[in-house]
Amino acid sequence: MDSVTLSSKYQMVIPKSVREQMVLEPGQRFQVFVREDRIELVPVRDMKKMRGFLKGIRTDVPREADRP
Repeated sequence: MDSVTLSSKYQMVIPKSVREQMVLEPGQRFQVFVREDRIELVPVRDMKKMRGFLKGIRTDVPREADRP
């Protein structure tokens, strides 16, 4: 597991292994969420690149009674 350090300018460097795994590029934008005692960074993706990302998803899962 990689760890990072917060600099005196409140900056962090995302480890290379994470950047490669997530295919992150310089200038990448993130949405930041605070969940209880942790910070989550979610990459903002171009909608055109998202096309087809749900292909093959199962749609036959049981649903709650109040869901269509």
